[in-house]
Amino acid sequence: MSTEFLNNVYFGNKLLDYLICLGVFFGSVIALVVFKQIVLSRLKNWSQKTKTKLDDFIVGTFGKNIMPLLYFGALYISIQKLVLFDAINKFVDIAGVIILTVMAIRLLVALTNYILYSFWIKPGQNEARERSFKGMLSVIKIIIWGVGIVFLLDNLGFKVSTVIAGLGIGGIAVALAAQTVLGDLFSFFSILFDRPFEVGDFIIIGDYLGAVEHIGIKTTRIRSLGGEQLIFSNTDLTNSRVRNYKRMAERRVVFKLGVTYQTPQAQMAEIPAYIKEIITKTKNTRFDRAHFSSYGDFSLVIEIVYYVLSPDYNKYMDIQQEINLEIMKKFEAEKIEFAYPTQTLYVNKTS
Repeated sequence: MSTEFLNNVYFGNKLLDYLICLGVFFGSVIALVVFKQIVLSRLKNWSQKTKTKLDDFIVGTFGKNIMPLLYFGALYISIQKLVLFDAINKFVDIAGVIILTVMAIRLLVALTNYILYSFWIKPGQNEARERSFKGMLSVIKIIIWGVGIVFLLDNLGFKVSTVIAGLGIGGIAVALAAQTVLGDLFSFFSILFDRPFEVGDFIIIGDYLGAVEHIGIKTTRIRSLGGEQLIFSNTDLTNSRVRNYKRMAERRVVFKLGVTYQTPQAQMAEIPAYIKEIITKTKNTRFDRAHFSSYGDFSLVIEIVYYVLSPDYNKYMDIQQEINLEIMKKFEAEKIEFAYPTQTLYVNKTS
């Protein structure tokens, strides 16, 4: 009797086939749940203990993007022996295409995110730069999802060629109307990948100078020394000559001194040696040269060149001040007079 009951046909399938279908489905789901709770959880705990982030990415991606596909695979395999209505078969096929496409897009987005953060930025080290990357990732996600949806519609049988052709014509019109915005967008990618400057760098563009505060998709914001915020389009920056003082390893300093024409020749010959001794004794400096370089309008000119072994401007000014004070002290001790603008008036008396 029980065998006859199981052989009863409902909607083209035996009851036994339905039971086998349910058994395969629930058995597969239970196996996947056990795998996720035991194997995948242990792999996740193990990956968190390692220094590399690649295993964290693989385990995390498998749990978020592969597991949903496996659940659908369990359903798809379990119904293979059933005779289903055409509408149901079509629905399952469409659902499979949609799920596969969405999982592929999510996997591609996760892979792009991992590559960018692994090679260009480490989270938590530079918040402003991380915000710029998030803006770039938003653009990349829109592009990936857009392309993925086009492929999905094409696989579902929609005629997307006409739509793409229409979008192409419309895209040309939009590109011509928004070429400035698109130019700034491409310049943003150029700045992001080429890195001529980064957030926090002190740069000079023409007559403007300041510290970079934010690199956006269209504009870059710079805080000037006066306190106001300067806003440049990204295209302006990529087309300009940018001087980046943050990248300096050391600072070259050139300055001149003038002493009076009444200074004796023997004393003039000693002045470069005095200055060399002062600079050599000053910390974080490297002496280059000091010479009696020229005859000025009202002074004998001495040119001095040295290097400050730091790009920091405040440290450079502290060192320059220390050197100036030591030179004053030495000149006072040696009775050497600094020159200042003078004029000599000759009066010719005639009878």
